[in-house]
Amino acid sequence: MTDLHRLSIREMTEGLKNAQFSSRELTQHYLNRIAKIDTQVKSYVTVTAEQALAQADAADAVLKSGTAGILTGIPLAHKDIFCTQGIKTSAGSKMLDNFISPYDATVVAKGKVAGLITLGKVNMDEFAMGSTSENSYYGATANPWNLNHVPGGSSGGSAAAVAADLAPFATGTDTGGSIRQPASFCGLTGLKPTYGRVSRFGMIAYASSLDQGGPLARSAEDCAYLMNVIAGHDQKDSTSMEKDVDDYVANLNATAVKGLRIGIPKQYFNVTGLAADVKARVEESLKKLEDMGATLVEIDLDMVESYVPTYYLIAPAEASSNLSRYDGVRYGYRCEKPVDLEDLYKRSRSEGFGAEVQRRILIGTYALSAGYYDAYYVKAQKVRRLIQQDFLKAFENVDVIAAPSAPTTAYKIGASLDPVEMYLGDIYTIAVNLAGLPAINAPVGFDSNNLPVGLQLIGNYWSESQLLSVVHQYQQATDWHTQRATIAQETV
Repeated sequence: MTDLHRLSIREMTEGLKNAQFSSRELTQHYLNRIAKIDTQVKSYVTVTAEQALAQADAADAVLKSGTAGILTGIPLAHKDIFCTQGIKTSAGSKMLDNFISPYDATVVAKGKVAGLITLGKVNMDEFAMGSTSENSYYGATANPWNLNHVPGGSSGGSAAAVAADLAPFATGTDTGGSIRQPASFCGLTGLKPTYGRVSRFGMIAYASSLDQGGPLARSAEDCAYLMNVIAGHDQKDSTSMEKDVDDYVANLNATAVKGLRIGIPKQYFNVTGLAADVKARVEESLKKLEDMGATLVEIDLDMVESYVPTYYLIAPAEASSNLSRYDGVRYGYRCEKPVDLEDLYKRSRSEGFGAEVQRRILIGTYALSAGYYDAYYVKAQKVRRLIQQDFLKAFENVDVIAAPSAPTTAYKIGASLDPVEMYLGDIYTIAVNLAGLPAINAPVGFDSNNLPVGLQLIGNYWSESQLLSVVHQYQQATDWHTQRATIAQETV
């Protein structure tokens, strides 16, 4: 039983159903791995061992009764941005280091109904603001492929936990690439669904018109299992769409790669800063899809130069509004011995928020201030619509659009990237959030330093099934998604 972590989600469900092992044994196996390996990776902020084993025992009873659901008894990790009743929910911030949520996020609640076991909460960039998972009050998480490198962000803890086999799959959130980029850096499959597909209720807000929850796992098939749980309408979220949800697992072979038209934006492959190894691996993966019967179609996406400035006006503006609720009064961090109300507000916020969060609040507050609102925020919203129209025009001639997920592989921890350099690293992902489209990362090889490279496929609205299906078939023909970092191969 030393290699349970090597099983796919489907193999785990079959093993539990056939009583080859119990949910308690599977859960304890992961808890043992976390105890031994996570001292190096530092992916978990909170490990809920006692609760997890209690949930596993309850799952075993349901399994014995013959009334279990497909995923009953399977463990997972939640990004520490999803509220979990009775468990600390920090969003990676000192501001919420003492916050015990009184309720579950819808994504967490749906997981419980499905019989999933919560192993714990995983690290992230503070309030999901960052691309490296270094902007966390709890310190940096390491990339399992090379512990001197970052796992990406903001869902870096989710990606690192799965890549180190410290959880079979994990939830993440994606505001500008925060599922796809860490999936790329850690050699995983990560899906950012269409805006409104997964409930945001109980997901601590960064930028409300951009945030979207989704799965990170080793394969498209494993992601499909988690999507079957978390997708769907939620009355508690006014942006959640009342739209039928596919059976993502059943549809894994529904889209034929043969005849699929894949758009190749020429602007994306001429971006300054695109690493040669990344470009080569992505082009090799596209050649493989072409060999499988897909047609590559060159397209124009003319708004590329607008992506970064538009995103970094809209997202900070929404963040400055959302984070105004952290005032040291109602919940969260409160400074000691304030002399008056103004001192309470100032010191609670300056002591509770990290540097990157403060930077984005200041940018956003400036963009929303009198005299600048029309010049910056309103103009950015107009450009956002043009970016969306650019994509919709492209989808008239192609089925999916291909791009790198990130221009480089994982940075070194502590790399002296200035904020603008870091923001430019989001060039391939942020437009998807501005347009509200779904997109997926698939691992497609390694650079010369053995760090993973990811291919991003962008779909039209509500095409999650299509994206998962295309990647699933690619993964049937390749083995990049089965590769494991050395640290993940350790037995416990």
